[in-house]
Amino acid sequence: MASSRSLEQNGNYSSVTVFVLLGLSDEKEIQLRLFSLFLGTYLVTLIWNLGLILLIRMDTHLHTPMYFFLSFLSCIDICYSTSISPRMLSDLFKKEKTIPFVACATQYFVADWMGLTECCLLAAMAYDRYVAIGRPLQYSTIMAPQLCGKMVAGAYVSGLISSVSLTVSCFSLFYCGPNIIQHFLSDFLKIISLSCSNPFISQMILLLVATIFGCGSLFIILFSYGFIVTSILKISSSKGSAKAFNT
Repeated sequence: MASSRSLEQNGNYSSVTVFVLLGLSDEKEIQLRLFSLFLGTYLVTLIWNLGLILLIRMDTHLHTPMYFFLSFLSCIDICYSTSISPRMLSDLFKKEKTIPFVACATQYFVADWMGLTECCLLAAMAYDRYVAIGRPLQYSTIMAPQLCGKMVAGAYVSGLISSVSLTVSCFSLFYCGPNIIQHFLSDFLKIISLSCSNPFISQMILLLVATIFGCGSLFIILFSYGFIVTSILKISSSKGSAKAFNT
């Protein structure tokens, strides 16, 4: 284990500066299959989302709030996948899958930032559809470009602040060993379980962020689409209902 981590003496303890990721499998045949599978998935994700962003930017008919949000959602998918996939793919062929402490913190920060931002953005997109169905005559006035820009900026800033708080609370803990993470990425719960200090505050911050972003976004999405379904069911004409469902 000493060969797979760097140690700095601190009294009677050691400070871990390198973590070891166990990865998905140690069998070469399975690793080759996983590499092909995940590389293909990653490339499809990149090509699909980049193509979608370019299409939305180039086609003026798609310059609407829904596609505006969708372009940023595609950007988030690219950043999230890139924060995890390249290292995971390279680790499949490494005997010792080590990741420096700072790199581990960076990977977690970016992935968490993108994940939390996506929750907010999905809630914003649900609200956009709520306005489109509930107030169609006022839609263009309510969902003005200024509001859409503020909603996207708010999603990114909220995700950033929460990700910083989680990253700091996790990686400010003291790690004296072991340094083996039973995962292929920097996972919050897996990491704090290795801490030599009390992770209670970190766990409470995680619970708070998960409740606010997870439950909050879910509530907005369910409320918005619940209202949409109720509104559509009240439409008497089948043509009007079909148009509303399409929207």
